Parts: sequence; structure tokens; C-alpha cells
Amino acid sequence: MERVKIIRYSPWLVHFNTGACNGCDIEVLTALTPLYDPERFGVKLSPSIRHGDILVVTGAVTKKSAERLKRLYDQMPDPKFVIAVGACASSGGVFAGSYAVMNGVDKVIPVDMYVPGCPPRPEAILEAIVKLLKKLENAQKEVGEVARE
Repeated sequence: MERVKIIRYSPWLVHFNTGACNGCDIEVLTALTPLYDPERFGVKLSPSIRHGDILVVTGAVTKKSAERLKRLYDQMPDPKFVIAVGACASSGGVFAGSYAVMNGVDKVIPVDMYVPGCPPRPEAILEAIVKLLKKLENAQKEVGEVARE
């Protein structure tokens, strides 16, 4: 539980594009610029998957990229969290039903937070990260209350 406390104060993001049109990628990277100042929440972009806490996935997950996505997810240290950004990552978007598309990240790995939109605004992406951090804080408080009883 100590690691969750650390993540809550200083989460490192890892961004993975599964084959997007780059609309969501641009918005994710914009959300990480000084204009939106994600560092006020302790959020930074991780240089390595092995140091990441939150995996931010964009794009429609194809059958080929699903294998790589699962491998990256398995390489992350526990606890790990996933945010699906955009309509393609959430449900396959306009590519849903295609023979090569998995119709969402959750078909491959568990997803903790979804950010709808095509592409979603940087504010929405940052809001999802903050909501995930609040969710972790509330979960940690509940565990602390149970431990005291």
C-alpha cells in the first residue's frame, strides 16, 4: 500500500500509441505541456515503461498491437493503472467491428479510467488523471480506516 501512496503524489505516465491518427496523441502531449501544468499534481512523463505508474493508451487496438500492449503492461511495476484516451481506445471508434480491431483496450488489459472524445480535450485528459489520483486517495483512506478498527 506504500507504493500507492507514492503514486498518488508523483505518478509517472507512459504513453503508448496503438495505431492512432495522432489526434489523441497530440492532445495527450499538449496536456503535459507547461500550459496545463500537470506537474502541479506531480504528473511527469516516464522515460521507461519499467518506471511508469499509469499507462495512457491512444488509438484503436489492432490484433498486432494487442500483443505489444499486453507485453508493456506486464513490464510495468505493481500497482499499475491504465487510462484509455479517445473513442478508438475506449471502444474501437470508427474502426469498431473491423476484422483487425479489438474494439477497445479493455479487451486486452484492464482499464481504470476512460476519456471519451475524438479527440478529447487536454483538460479532459488531465481531469481523468486527477480523478484516478483521487480514487487512489479514497481507496487508501478506506484501507487505513479498516486497519485502525
